[in-house]
Amino acid sequence: MKHPLWIALSFTLVAITAWQAGAVLGYRQVERQGRDESFRYSQLISNEVKRYNPIVTLSAQHPVLHQALQHPQDPDLVAAANDIMRAMATIVASSDVYLMDSRGHTIAASNYQQPASFIGQNFSYRPYFRRALEKPGSPAFYFALGTTSEVRGLYFAHAIQTTGANPQPLGVIAMKVQVTELEQQWHRPDALDDAEMLVTDAQGVSFLASRPDWLYRAIAPLDIAQRDQLAREQRYANQRITPLDFTVKASPVGTSNATERLLLHDKGVHREFLGITTPLPNEQWSLRVLIGTRSVFWVQVRFLLVGILLLSGALLAWLYLRERYRREAELAERSIQLERRVNERTADLKASNQKLIDEIRERERAEKELKAIQQELVQAAKLAVLGQMSAGLNHEMNQPLTAIQTYARNSRRFLERGDQQTVDSNLGEIISLCDKMAELTRQFKVFARKSEGLPSQVDLRQPVDAAIKIINAQDGMERIAIDWQRPPEPAMVHGDLIRIEQVMVNLLSNAVQAVEAVAEPRISVQIEERGQQLLCRVQDNGPGLPANTEQIFEPFFTTKSMKQGLGLGLSISRQIMDALGGSLVGHNRADQHGAEFVLSFQTRA
Repeated sequence: MKHPLWIALSFTLVAITAWQAGAVLGYRQVERQGRDESFRYSQLISNEVKRYNPIVTLSAQHPVLHQALQHPQDPDLVAAANDIMRAMATIVASSDVYLMDSRGHTIAASNYQQPASFIGQNFSYRPYFRRALEKPGSPAFYFALGTTSEVRGLYFAHAIQTTGANPQPLGVIAMKVQVTELEQQWHRPDALDDAEMLVTDAQGVSFLASRPDWLYRAIAPLDIAQRDQLAREQRYANQRITPLDFTVKASPVGTSNATERLLLHDKGVHREFLGITTPLPNEQWSLRVLIGTRSVFWVQVRFLLVGILLLSGALLAWLYLRERYRREAELAERSIQLERRVNERTADLKASNQKLIDEIRERERAEKELKAIQQELVQAAKLAVLGQMSAGLNHEMNQPLTAIQTYARNSRRFLERGDQQTVDSNLGEIISLCDKMAELTRQFKVFARKSEGLPSQVDLRQPVDAAIKIINAQDGMERIAIDWQRPPEPAMVHGDLIRIEQVMVNLLSNAVQAVEAVAEPRISVQIEERGQQLLCRVQDNGPGLPANTEQIFEPFFTTKSMKQGLGLGLSISRQIMDALGGSLVGHNRADQHGAEFVLSFQTRA
């Protein structure tokens, strides 16, 4: 059986079982509620009967009533009896109290002053009158609809007898209690919202009901004898007795045999009730409590949801365990396959290892030969690097030496003039240039390895000042204007003072050589801030750069004569800027009047 079909059958079976279990529990709850209500209402009726039985018995002993029955023609005695019964009706909260002679003729009543007074009427046809005379020592009890007032009431009657050894009945005293108060107690706030009650007599006719339209309705159709008896007793006066439209269905599972399931057809609406019938000891009455079964549906829904949730949880747990076992079995199978593959690979590795051993031996022999060749290549590389560094050093030292030569010649002239102060100043500059030449010599190690000194924060104005001072010391600088737009505030960058000065000297020296043939030579140096960078621009108004500007940064590339340089200045300068974390680019100016080189520095490390 496939899993989807098995799961569907499981859910169907659980749903049916949960629905049936919910129905059993729901009907049991409804039955228990009905029995509780039935007990409460039966106690209300029983207490009402027990309340008035001793009252009517005590009232039958009143001497004035005895005298009025013995002398019915005495108006004073009849008037006194009327007053006494009116007081009784007020005290015991009954609707009517009246006195009948032995023939059922009413001689006094509590309503004697009302237009619909009972005085003069004969009630010998009422069963309570006959029962009171038949059993003069006990009260009689009856329910009927008043023929005069057309008000339902409970009738309590007791015979009034003569005194002596052989008492004889003189008449009957009767009390009528309306059932309105009793029905109002049925609708107390603690009563069920979906509960209905009715009390039926021996013929199955309802005379007390929670619904007005259920009054004077028969549980089952009446036969001819029952109808004749009701007509003789005039129990319900002229009311037309019609049956209630109930359909009796099978008792629910889990309930007692005394519980019925009834389907009420009322104005096109069908409602289901669970009926509990309780016999009452008075007049063969029956109390029927009908509880609506709508709550059963919600109990079934809850059972259905709980059942589905439990089955879903069990199904998820089963699927989880099943998947877990499948994964474990799959892992075990993979472990076996992996072990088999490891064994196969081990055998392959042994063969490969042997082959590698042979290859290693062959490579060791080749490496010995390679080392000998490498020694020769290293020696050749050392000579090449030494030649490059010598050429670079020669280029970088040439400009300070030229400046020193200029300072020395000037010092000789000033010495001949006796200007000792200027001579001393020139000697100081010569010493400073010698120190810088020594530092430049040390800085050339950047081509082989990193500088020993770590970069730090440098005021960019200082290396520019020093470079301009070196350039201005050269011959022929009198006609070249250097426009140094020096910022008033420090321009701090991340770099090395000597190496930045070396770059500036290279750029200014190239600019000087570019403007030698220009009529009005001019060089401009500017510093500007752009975000987290500082830019230093070196511009000239010379002939400009060749089309391929990147080629000028290659070693030994130059457009000058051998006397002016070897073509290493820009290459060395770019390497220095790259080592400092900056950049160096060159291009022709936008106005096509000369070249522009831009140094970019980081303002933070």
